[in-house]
Amino acid sequence: MVIVIKPRGENIELELLRSLRVHKKLEEEDENNYVSLEKGWAGEKQFDQLLLGLTNECLILNDLLLKVNNTLFQIDSLLITQKKIFIFEVKNYEGDYYIKDGRLHIINGKEIKNPLIQISRSESLFRQLLQELKFNVPVVSHVIFISPEFYLYEAPVNGPYVFHAQLGRFLKKLDAGAASRVSDGQIELAHKLASLHITKNPYSRLPDYTYEELEKGIVCKCGCSFMEVENKNDLICPSCGELENKESAVLRAIREFNLLFPDRKITTKGTMEWCGVISKKRVRKILLTNFDLVKKAKASYYVPKNEKEKN
Repeated sequence: MVIVIKPRGENIELELLRSLRVHKKLEEEDENNYVSLEKGWAGEKQFDQLLLGLTNECLILNDLLLKVNNTLFQIDSLLITQKKIFIFEVKNYEGDYYIKDGRLHIINGKEIKNPLIQISRSESLFRQLLQELKFNVPVVSHVIFISPEFYLYEAPVNGPYVFHAQLGRFLKKLDAGAASRVSDGQIELAHKLASLHITKNPYSRLPDYTYEELEKGIVCKCGCSFMEVENKNDLICPSCGELENKESAVLRAIREFNLLFPDRKITTKGTMEWCGVISKKRVRKILLTNFDLVKKAKASYYVPKNEKEKN
């Protein structure tokens, strides 16, 4: 049985870029970063589903950002079994690549970061963290190339790479090597690692933006375009046809607004301006239903339920 101790959750950087690219035209570098994050996220989610198919008891922690000796390191997926701990670096590359002198190149000759270097660093730092936590467990790392459209020329036979065509056999072997139960000590370790996860990622790369320059409107869940009114209760995306209840869409837009502008207050006027297609009456009703109103002499505002007493 697979026990997910830390789910992957949302990728806030990707979520913000997905919205920002509709609110404003991104520079080429930022657009490329968005495309890379979107692709990587899809690959990681795909691998998550494969791990959930394991039958023996194991513990999974996804998307960990940890620190040891004042050094940060990131782990895409961590699998704890009774016998070993596995670190997985998931890459959703497509196309033809080759290795030369330990360096990874696209077939056109352009060198890119070798994930082997990245995962070797993460494994070393993770071992140091285990030593600090007084846990002595064997650690094994693998680079997972999840896409069937990826090919690596001159790949080392005994390297840590797992290719799409090998995934089925690899997971069966992984499952067969795991014991039927994990120990209480391993469960304790998993929860300790989850508690050490750093939520604010200093590596996030968001473009500069201001409230005034952003085009206003509710962005489709898929990040296609701004939604339009379909009927009395629903909005629709003109690009992909996604239908969404107005209340759900407004609440999502408010969350987006909070992420983009954490220092701004939630007000009826501000929410109307940000959403663009919702009437004042509907906005006020949604806010009163889902938030607490903080009354101020000059400007009242809304806070999440049960946070009113903090203000």
